[in-house]
Amino acid sequence: MKATARGEPVARSGQVQSLTRALSILNIIADAPPGLSLTAIAKSLSLPPSTAHRLLTTLQEERYVQYDRDSSRWQIAMRAFVTGNGFLVSRDLSTVARPYMRRLMELSGETVNLAIADGDKAIYLAQVESREMMRVFSKPGNSVPLHCSGVGKAILMAMPEKDVGRIIEMRGLAKLTDKTIVEPERLHHELAEAKERGFALDDEEHAIGLRCVAALIYDEHAEPLAGLSISGPAARISRERMIELGNITKMIADEVTAALGGRLPA
Repeated sequence: MKATARGEPVARSGQVQSLTRALSILNIIADAPPGLSLTAIAKSLSLPPSTAHRLLTTLQEERYVQYDRDSSRWQIAMRAFVTGNGFLVSRDLSTVARPYMRRLMELSGETVNLAIADGDKAIYLAQVESREMMRVFSKPGNSVPLHCSGVGKAILMAMPEKDVGRIIEMRGLAKLTDKTIVEPERLHHELAEAKERGFALDDEEHAIGLRCVAALIYDEHAEPLAGLSISGPAARISRERMIELGNITKMIADEVTAALGGRLPA
């Protein structure tokens, strides 16, 4: 058996060998923050350049690595970051946020959700259910589109317009209800209003009869870390009440930001 860059033996059989090689590539790129050239990667693992390139291309398709044309180096990509930090993020963020989520549920009487971004979707990490008979339920791990959900639009409102445009161009604006915003110009306008307010609204855009408001939790660099939302039936959440709940949600989200050692954007 050959050894990887960290000394682990590499299996010499089919898919196991390919998996081990791919993980070895991730390991050595992770240990070199500026990234590595194809030649350096192949040499470090004693692989033919063609084999290394095939594995890198596969990892790039799954968004674990990315190729920087300016430096001609392969670098770690977002999916690897999300995967590697998933445990810490879900444990620490959820643990710190939960008492605030309970408080927000008590203040609003509605279900409270915590979610993070993953590509063109938002993934739910935790939920505190409303005590009402009719309430929203979405188990951790469920995902929602960014363009038509409260947490998703909160995440989008913090992005530069060019990044939002790139997501729209790549994924489109799927129409889930008659109220889903499917015109890019209208969505940009909606996001600008949400950013000015400090919270986003989902007015039956993701599901008929469901309304949602969401604000952002920020990290120590004033970058969006997660979305905090309130969801409930339109029968209880009127358009006027959405604004009231939005302000409450933003207040609690700001408190979670402070509890995590984060800071709000200037």
